[in-house]
Amino acid sequence: MNYYETELERLNTTYLEALTADVGELKKAIAGASNLSIIGVGSGGSFTVASLLCNLHEAYTGRVSRPSTPLEIICNPTLSSASPVFLISAEGKNPDIIEALLRARSHSARSVHVLTNRQDSPLTQSIAKLTDINTHVFNLTQKDGYLATNSLLMDAVLVARAYGELDGQKDQFPLNVCDLTLNGQPIQDWLDTTDEFVKEVVSRGNVIVTYSPLLTSIAADLESKLAEAALLHCQLADIRSFAHGRHLWLAERSSDCAILALVEPSLEGLWSHMRTMLPSTIPTLTMSTGSGAPWDLIAGLVAQMYLVSRIAREIGKDPGRPTVPQFGRDLYYADLHKFIPKPIESDDRGERSKYEVLGARWPSKFRYGSMRRNLNAYKIELERQKFKAIVFDYDGTLCTSQRKDAPPPESILNQLTRLADAGIIVGIASGRGGSIQEHLRNVLPKNVWPQFKLGLYNGGWITSIDGPEPSGKDTSEFLSHVTRIVRGLKNFGVPIETIRTTQPYQVSIRFLEGIATDQMWFVIADALRHAGLDLSRMVRSKHSVDVLAGGVGKSRLIAQIIQESKIDPYHILTMGDQGAWPGNDSALLEHKFSLSVDLPSRRIDRGWKLSPPHKRDVDATIWYLERIQLLPESTFSICITDNIISETDREPV
Repeated sequence: MNYYETELERLNTTYLEALTADVGELKKAIAGASNLSIIGVGSGGSFTVASLLCNLHEAYTGRVSRPSTPLEIICNPTLSSASPVFLISAEGKNPDIIEALLRARSHSARSVHVLTNRQDSPLTQSIAKLTDINTHVFNLTQKDGYLATNSLLMDAVLVARAYGELDGQKDQFPLNVCDLTLNGQPIQDWLDTTDEFVKEVVSRGNVIVTYSPLLTSIAADLESKLAEAALLHCQLADIRSFAHGRHLWLAERSSDCAILALVEPSLEGLWSHMRTMLPSTIPTLTMSTGSGAPWDLIAGLVAQMYLVSRIAREIGKDPGRPTVPQFGRDLYYADLHKFIPKPIESDDRGERSKYEVLGARWPSKFRYGSMRRNLNAYKIELERQKFKAIVFDYDGTLCTSQRKDAPPPESILNQLTRLADAGIIVGIASGRGGSIQEHLRNVLPKNVWPQFKLGLYNGGWITSIDGPEPSGKDTSEFLSHVTRIVRGLKNFGVPIETIRTTQPYQVSIRFLEGIATDQMWFVIADALRHAGLDLSRMVRSKHSVDVLAGGVGKSRLIAQIIQESKIDPYHILTMGDQGAWPGNDSALLEHKFSLSVDLPSRRIDRGWKLSPPHKRDVDATIWYLERIQLLPESTFSICITDNIISETDREPV
């Protein structure tokens, strides 16, 4: 028994581990991307898992998604700016995937996820230096040989389970690998029919794999294994692409050809019809799965692993332990960061983001002259101004906008402490409540607490880091009415997860994983409109829709700082991520001197996003903060147009 065959002997153990692993966080990641297209990234066997992920995402969500190699992300990292990225690497030592991670993270406005089978690896070490990476580690005790086998099965089953369970299909996988079937036929029975085909295809040295689009991941892995182990030359084409010219091989090089068809019930009739037209001298083999369901895809992946073993045995090679030449190792470990330059960074510092928030996107003809004059005038005025206070949004600005409640990263805390130590008043306005006080007490030095002013519940409750809890005695009939309406929507089946009413400030509504707040804002707004309620009190963040009581708003914190500290309004700088109404920072970015870290205000004279286009949210905040210059008398200025090259310009935070 060769090494590859010993790996196959372990498949059942790996399969059982994958069936019992906790896929809860992976399901949340997939659900969170359910209203978007995704990009799966991997090489070799990990590309197979990426292909499976995208296949299932398209099947269940209807969102066009595509598997990519790491090089595609490296060369065009802006792909990650609009789509969640799932990077897959079994061992986490592939230099390609590490470079793809760094570039995807530096350009991403969406989630970046990593699926790996090693807790400690160069990949996880790189992740530890970054923020906003969702890591899913499923440890595999024994690593694969040259070809991906057990790691591929582990990750493929995890992904397949996640999609199946999100669709309400639990317990569909058999309890053992040997119980997987191909359209009701045990895998071993199908393999017993392949002996003659294996001999023929080995003697010819070439196989054409034609397949159903639903089985793309199986075809991708078969091609990967045959090519990487140098067993056979393999051509891939879906069943109809094969009919568009590739059939000429059968006419002109018939002695070099054999055909393996991967089909499922919807294409069995078509393939049977096409097969009758092929020359009788061409060996053919059909693998028919029961469907494109997750468990059938796993059965197909396992079956083709065993088919590769039979082909290798016929050739007399061990695909699990080939002799890898030194030049091959050198090719694998090439220093991509050294040899592939980063894409040229756009010199756009705000115009395009203003156009986009105004609804003018490519290929609209932009009038850059007028927009640029306004931008330049604003930058000049901003850089000339001295400030005594700065007011931040919280989620999406000082920390990641996500469902879990977590404090800001150390890089942000260091900057906030620097400002407070210099006597700058630091305001934080958030839709959240007392949890922010708790976090800040735990992570900020006590001596700087007096410099912080908090406007919690969207500015409804003005307090300090060590301030008291709100009494909650007052109530708003408006909020009570809103609560009743929203509860009715939830009972009716609207995908609302939680309704949190904080009297007398706001009602905060969160939705199930994967439901976009920009879409659900209209659902809530329409229900309130039918009841004759004021829609101007509705705002949204990236994670909730909030309905505010009269007089509540983040601008209240600015007013409080002006009144309490006797500061001129023009001596306050504000910063937030959702600057365009109904974004919950629209009031904050209505302030004269204001900066956006994501969506700017629609006003041309304020609320600009002046950080580099690829820097958003926390990364953009740090970019701004690093350009703050402390001045005498507890003041500061900000220099947007300088030539500072900071660590965050070299790599993402």
